Amino acid sequence: MQESQGTLTTHVLNTATGLPAAGLGVRLAQLQEPGLQWMELAHRHTDEDGRCQPLLAPGQARAGTYKLHFETAEYWQGLGHTSFYPFVEVVFIITDPAQKLHVPLLISPYSYTTYRGS
Repeated sequence: MQESQGTLTTHVLNTATGLPAAGLGVRLAQLQEPGLQWMELAHRHTDEDGRCQPLLAPGQARAGTYKLHFETAEYWQGLGHTSFYPFVEVVFIITDPAQKLHVPLLISPYSYTTYRGS
């Protein structure tokens, strides 16, 4: 069986300023069965470009349900703002571990948007 070459990346943009969201905490967890418990796999912070090292490196991806947890309250507090959303969680399913997945997040203090990127 060939090893998976899929990766998982994200990047976060501050739509209020039009700039990358630097220093924002991002956690990745996978849903474990039985028991439906989340197991944390990675914890990163975005860099000055709003990106971080891959959350799943080549060979780490497995089929399953995953959750990206973005620590938005701390980010906005660091900029002197409050946020309506204390955090943002994006839950998604990896069906093909060989695929390269990119899950961006666009944030402002009162809204957020995510999509499956490339």
